Amino acid sequence: MSLDALHRTAYNEDHEAFRSTVRQFVAKEIEPNADKWDAEGLVPREVWPKAGELGLLCPTVPEEFGGLGLDFGYNAIINEEFGYNTDVATGFSLQTDIVANYIIQYGSEEQKKQWLPKMVSGEVITAIAMTEPGTGSDLQGMRTTAKKDGNHYVVNGAKTYITNGQNADLILVCCKTDPDANPAYKGVSIVLVEADREGFKRGRNLDKVGLDAADTSELFFEDVRVPITNCLGQEGMGFIYLMSELPQERLSIAIGAQTGAQRSFDQTVEFVRERKAFGKPILDFQNTRFVLADLKTKLQVGWAHIDWALARHMKKELTPEEASAAKLWHTELQGEVVDKCLQLHGGAGFMNEYPIAKQFRGARVTRIFGGTSEIMKELIGRKL
Repeated sequence: MSLDALHRTAYNEDHEAFRSTVRQFVAKEIEPNADKWDAEGLVPREVWPKAGELGLLCPTVPEEFGGLGLDFGYNAIINEEFGYNTDVATGFSLQTDIVANYIIQYGSEEQKKQWLPKMVSGEVITAIAMTEPGTGSDLQGMRTTAKKDGNHYVVNGAKTYITNGQNADLILVCCKTDPDANPAYKGVSIVLVEADREGFKRGRNLDKVGLDAADTSELFFEDVRVPITNCLGQEGMGFIYLMSELPQERLSIAIGAQTGAQRSFDQTVEFVRERKAFGKPILDFQNTRFVLADLKTKLQVGWAHIDWALARHMKKELTPEEASAAKLWHTELQGEVVDKCLQLHGGAGFMNEYPIAKQFRGARVTRIFGGTSEIMKELIGRKL
């Protein structure tokens, strides 16, 4: 079973040639280890350089910093092939779609030279620390601080639900460099903190409902000293940077959700063809066909919308509201698809030995991370 990309409009022949490389990598390096990594709650570090060697990490990084200098369509293909061919959450997309762009767009020449080549090769694993124990979507309400002391910042605070937290060598920490700023967003900055800095500690690898192999962590900063030069871009501009980069993150989540929904649907069609009830395949019942026909229609619409959004994003025309709408619609669609597909599995759908069970668990968070569905509606509604 492979993802049908024959009728896609967002990609060219080079994109599709790259797709086969990604597909082979997933089949060889990722999927055979799925159960082991899920049980361990971690994707081992040694997999990252293997992905880097094939150009599967940060392909949009300019060639002068060790990347391939490609467009976001290559990132999208990585997301699609990983999302369709495995349920393992590797954390690659966090580095490729999110962190790399912050450093490309706002990093100093020195920061780019120091970090981007190692991110491309997989030598360095990164994370971005936004969420705190007491603040989720309210980024302006963060309490982690970075106070100046001579030519250093002293970072204090705690972050939680941080993807790649156990493996990360470099963390982009969102913090207050001016806690008294009014309005509050003007006091937010992004500071690079290396994991070997004294005072930095990793907390638990958190026990989640799904995405078992993804290391998701608590991080603690106690008088962590970093040079002033570790500020990403301008001090006090962090909130603006976050708002500028969130559309790409939300499009990435939308692509993953659409692909995951398609995987669940295709596997369910195979299941109902084979599984029998009352002497005939489940697919022969009208209710089964009607449910699947409805989902297939919505998936067809979804792929057309993904290609539209991708094309706009690659032309730098996708607006924050459009990206929010994409994340809202596709993650809600994924939730509907996995729920109805699990129902068509009957009792088997509640057993973890069937892929739909893992997909059901993993899909739930897509309506939460990157901004909840409710926040997406608020962002869209503000522009009405």
